[in-house]
Amino acid sequence: MTNRRPDVNIHGQNPVRTRQEAAIHRSDPADLAAALRTGPFHHALRTAITSRGLALHRIRRHLALRGVNVGLTSLSYWQQGLRRPERPESLRAVAALEHVLDLPEHSLTRLLGPRRTATAAGPPVRPYRDLISPPTAVDDLLATLAGPRDTGLHTITHIERIRIGPDRQLTRRDSQHALRAHRDGIDRYLALHQGDPGSDTTLVGVRAEENCRPGRIRRDQTHHLIAAELLLDRRLRAGDTHLLGYGFDDAPSPTPTCEYVRGFNSGAGQYVLQITFHPTALPVRCHRIALRAPGQPPYETEELTLDGHRCVHLVATAIRPCILGIRWDWE
Repeated sequence: MTNRRPDVNIHGQNPVRTRQEAAIHRSDPADLAAALRTGPFHHALRTAITSRGLALHRIRRHLALRGVNVGLTSLSYWQQGLRRPERPESLRAVAALEHVLDLPEHSLTRLLGPRRTATAAGPPVRPYRDLISPPTAVDDLLATLAGPRDTGLHTITHIERIRIGPDRQLTRRDSQHALRAHRDGIDRYLALHQGDPGSDTTLVGVRAEENCRPGRIRRDQTHHLIAAELLLDRRLRAGDTHLLGYGFDDAPSPTPTCEYVRGFNSGAGQYVLQITFHPTALPVRCHRIALRAPGQPPYETEELTLDGHRCVHLVATAIRPCILGIRWDWE
């Protein structure tokens, strides 16, 4: 058993940092000052934590020494923008964070602004019609599924795996989803899928695999669209989390698949996309792309490298509403 100097001074009143943390503390002062000046809150908090070089578990310990108890999950969600400090004890924790992170008084609390009402507690939501083309087809399909515009769920983590077959076409899509409800009474998730031009939507299979079962399924053959209800195995209350596993088995199309994109109609915590190519159908180059709307040129692009397992992937965090995915060239 080794002895380790505690993170308190001899009187046990105030937390102190190790020499390593103190060295990191001196980095990036300009970035931190700009973040504190312009916000938003989660960006300023994340920048302060990075600048100070403190891991979340050490921040939690420093806060506890000041009599403030905050969970690691809450700290993580605050810095990702997935949750906002609202309750009195949370606001007290933010004030204590200013001391722990050596920030000016009120530098974080002022970025929170006025407290939001319960009706505005969910993340900003874009209509599905902004993310799928043509918009009218999405509206018509969703009109057959009565329900609110905001499904009451937002993504904490989404891991998606896509398989491309020997004919250069998408054959299978698998999703593992960690979701959080931002209102009471949520009992279903809506999954949308759009096949390649010319594919037969009636042949697309919908799989409800983990913690859900299939509900209503609507198909639009003209625009290759499918809307699938996935019924959860329990009714969620605001703040509850749920793990969901589902997938689609795609139908053949006359042309090779050249991209896979996912539309985010609200903010998300983390998204991981992996595309696996058949050994006889390998692309010559791949790019990560981000778009604001279908048909627009990407506002963000990055070349990706195929690994030894014939896979290419992207990882995105703190996602704002957008269209995100991977595009590739066959020749």
